[in-house]
Amino acid sequence: MRAREPRSGDYWPGCDDARRAGTAPIYSGEPGYRDEMDGDSDGIACEPYY
Repeated sequence: MRAREPRSGDYWPGCDDARRAGTAPIYSGEPGYRDEMDGDSDGIACEPYY
């Protein structure tokens, strides 16, 4: 669960930054999503790894 929803203008240099901000995971089409942050190309960037 996210601490906050992505907001217009969000840009994260990397997933660690998005996680610290509480916006991860980020889904395709949401502010802050970039293909470079979606390692497995499933439309979900910065998803948790277990």
